[in-house]
Amino acid sequence: MLSTATSSSAPLLVRLHPVVNMTDAQFFDFCQLNRELHIERTATGDLIIMPPTGSATGGRNFKLTQQLANWTDQDGTGIGFDSSTGFTLSNGAQRSPDAAWIKLDRWNQLTEDQQERFAPISPDFVVELRSPSDSLTDLQAKMQEYIENGIQLGWLIDRPQRQVFIYRANASVEQLDNPDSLNGESVLPGFVLDLSKIW
Repeated sequence: MLSTATSSSAPLLVRLHPVVNMTDAQFFDFCQLNRELHIERTATGDLIIMPPTGSATGGRNFKLTQQLANWTDQDGTGIGFDSSTGFTLSNGAQRSPDAAWIKLDRWNQLTEDQQERFAPISPDFVVELRSPSDSLTDLQAKMQEYIENGIQLGWLIDRPQRQVFIYRANASVEQLDNPDSLNGESVLPGFVLDLSKIW
């Protein structure tokens, strides 16, 4: 059964469970066969097919990833990932944050095969950048899922409203209105995201 939101640019939810239950390997292969699609899978096995990012949002996401990548290269304690990277969370969901970072010692504990697929690891840090067509409620639920599955720090950047929601392990969500920058706190010490490049 297909379920769609009213907007043509909204994600497409494809309900598979309980009729079809893909293994992790089958889901990975399915995504490789459909490389032009951005696909995530929920913990219950349903697929979320997201439309291509608009050009303006893509440019902002590039600036976000660029800043994280520059800091990652200088810091050297972890590895960064862009929005095309999938991770298998402990609840079984396969998610692709707009940007992510993992401590190098945790990443190196994975086998080469695990690293080449949707790695069975929750990043230490994730960012989601909301575009005008994204549902804030859906993104907030996704951020909460990240936290419940071991992410230490997460930023939901709501560009249309110029707000940031900060998610931390074992803490309440903090909302910032129109901040100039964000800092990586103890998870990414020394990292500062210049939001003037994002707003």
